[in-house]
Amino acid sequence: MAREFNIRFSGRPITVHAARKWLVGEAIPTQDKMRTLADWLMVPIDWLRFGTEDERGDAPPTSLQANSIDIKLIADMQLLDEHHRQIVREFVRILIRTSRARHDDSEQGTAARQA
Repeated sequence: MAREFNIRFSGRPITVHAARKWLVGEAIPTQDKMRTLADWLMVPIDWLRFGTEDERGDAPPTSLQANSIDIKLIADMQLLDEHHRQIVREFVRILIRTSRARHDDSEQGTAARQA
């Protein structure tokens, strides 16, 4: 995360230790670093800082939990061209629909056996 952040930040680079402290909530980035993070992750800075919606009301849900692997995946995805990003998005949507369908089928089977 530190390496990817430093690629995007024009100021003094952060250390791996600093990135870890951000991720575990032991430290809060400065305003300029927060802006870079918000731009990199494509989220409103208010949501990143406070977990609240911005004035547009289109902030990500506050229940979103991202670990360093998720953040790395997002960073890697941003390296793709738009066509390939769209393919990744569609693939994720398909996986979610498939997972939900299996979950719904499983619940229906359980209900039928209990009846």
